[in-house]
Amino acid sequence: MLITEQNIKSLFKGVKMAYNDGYNSAKPLWPQLATQVPSNTKEEQYSWLGQFPRLREWVGDRVIKNLKAYGYSIKNRKFESTISIPRDDIEDDTYGIFKPLFEEMGSSAAAHPDELLFELILSGFTTKCYDGRPFFDSDHELIDSNDKVTRISNVQLPANPDDAKPAWFLFDTSRPLKPFIFQQRRPYNFVTLDRETDENVFMRQEYIYGVDGRMNVGFGFWQQASSSRLELNAANFGQAYNGMTALKTEEGRSLGVKPNLLLVGNANREAAFFIAQADKLANGQPNPNYGLLDVVVTSHLD
Repeated sequence: MLITEQNIKSLFKGVKMAYNDGYNSAKPLWPQLATQVPSNTKEEQYSWLGQFPRLREWVGDRVIKNLKAYGYSIKNRKFESTISIPRDDIEDDTYGIFKPLFEEMGSSAAAHPDELLFELILSGFTTKCYDGRPFFDSDHELIDSNDKVTRISNVQLPANPDDAKPAWFLFDTSRPLKPFIFQQRRPYNFVTLDRETDENVFMRQEYIYGVDGRMNVGFGFWQQASSSRLELNAANFGQAYNGMTALKTEEGRSLGVKPNLLLVGNANREAAFFIAQADKLANGQPNPNYGLLDVVVTSHLD
């Protein structure tokens, strides 16, 4: 290829198309688990977390509920990936060997929120959410109108930490606000330094292409999530499922939580199938959990 301004523009179109093909062909998991929230500053406050808006019968005056002032916030982070192509390779028409690399760059950008999200999920046993407790914890508080405190657990842990099994999770993702938040300050953007006047081209004869973005993930309502480090079997699954559906509001009414997604790593893939996707149990009887929820398997939990 003759290095001209027009040919460099054509090259850019080619690598941008390869990047877009990779981005659009990716099938990330985060949209199933997290609600995307736009961000307009370096850090967003989520002081409204902790109050499920529920209706009541209107008798007399309206009952105005003040949202509790929680100090939960999500601070945006910056991410980038950059590669360079030597001028000699472009002149020698070897761009074709780089096309899959640009496709992979696009695919990686689309799937990058998955990396952030599953890192957050696995940290949920120790990382605090809006109520000051770890997201998966045995000591969440529910305080009713009479200031009575009820302790609620959304985690199953073995008595001996050494007996912990691979983690599995139940989520209710049916609501507008899912259990997790994907906060986006600046979307992933494909950028270049490929003009003859750019220092990298002038000094080192390198054409640089990169992607960058600014975002982060955080916890939503812990009530929509449950986790376990016990064996994934029918008894433990049933306990976790029933615990979520039994949750109530501060007024004692059902919260209406209904788990619709079982998230597991490869170690629990077969167990998850027999729990929720097999139509019959090992003894030949109908499986009461058949079709109860979707199963998502990811290597991010391994």
